[in-house]
Amino acid sequence: MSTRQNDNDISTSLAIAVTPSTAGKKGALDKQEYTITVYTENQIGLLNRIAIIFSRRKINIESLNTSPSEINSVHRFTIVINEYEDVVRKLCRQIEKQVEVLKAYYNTNDEIVWQELALYKVPTVTIAEKVKVERLLREYGARAVVIRLDYTVFETSGHREEIDGLIKALEPYGLIEFVRSARVAIIKTSTGFHDKLKEFEYSEPSGEVVENEYLNDNEKVFSM
Repeated sequence: MSTRQNDNDISTSLAIAVTPSTAGKKGALDKQEYTITVYTENQIGLLNRIAIIFSRRKINIESLNTSPSEINSVHRFTIVINEYEDVVRKLCRQIEKQVEVLKAYYNTNDEIVWQELALYKVPTVTIAEKVKVERLLREYGARAVVIRLDYTVFETSGHREEIDGLIKALEPYGLIEFVRSARVAIIKTSTGFHDKLKEFEYSEPSGEVVENEYLNDNEKVFSM
């Protein structure tokens, strides 16, 4: 039986069934937003194969981010979808069947710390002439990253509702352009993927390599 991410569980393999965290407030029969975290090797074509798993089931990906993890050579996918928990659990099982996937977790928004980044381009003259716009930008914690005579680009980070709120507030003042990044998320109860790798090495230690072990039996080893 698959459960959510829980660091008390000891993995006997890096490709076993999904490990979730504590149960969310909503029931398994309710659709809600889930964040799927996937630890993988960095291999060409893996992103496409993971995306196909969702598209075959006609599941829309709300947000997808790939980045290095805390472990060298291990990458981390952060995928946001709105689905039933049972569907999310099955998706994670399918993802873990990919050879390059080390582990997949899923969590509700209450079980993670997450942020999104956004850039807003607005006319510089509007900011200079309208005190209310400047007050709005301060209220949402926005900071200027580029200032030109014709436009200024502001950056802010936060939850989607906060970012969308600033969009609506700036629209009456001539918002020129807007872009938002994918979600980045940290699992609250996680102690890092290092521990999972250590558990794996402890439970299934690699065999000791003996140099020239078969040197004296080369006729037997290489005979056709």
